[in-house]
Amino acid sequence: MTTVTHLSVTGMTCGHCVSSVTRELLAVAGVQDVVVELHPGQASSVRVVSDRAVDEAALRAAVDEAGYDVAELTVVDDALAAEMSEQAPARQATHTLPIVPK
Repeated sequence: MTTVTHLSVTGMTCGHCVSSVTRELLAVAGVQDVVVELHPGQASSVRVVSDRAVDEAALRAAVDEAGYDVAELTVVDDALAAEMSEQAPARQATHTLPIVPK
């Protein structure tokens, strides 16, 4: 089961900030990938992918260790299933063929 945790992190302004946060989060047990969308002057979006639910306190501590603050944290358990169910209506629509009478 893949878990995706979305964090809003404040105080990040540059590539060095991104590197610091990424490095600290990757050191948390279970974390497989970290993607940061930098927004200087506002909360940056950080996506943490893990093979299981990761302790939220550990993620917050990692961001704190890098020198930044977590403003918001959202966890999506079984992220692949959640993503597939969100995309299902659009996929179904592209595969539905109109019935044309003869």
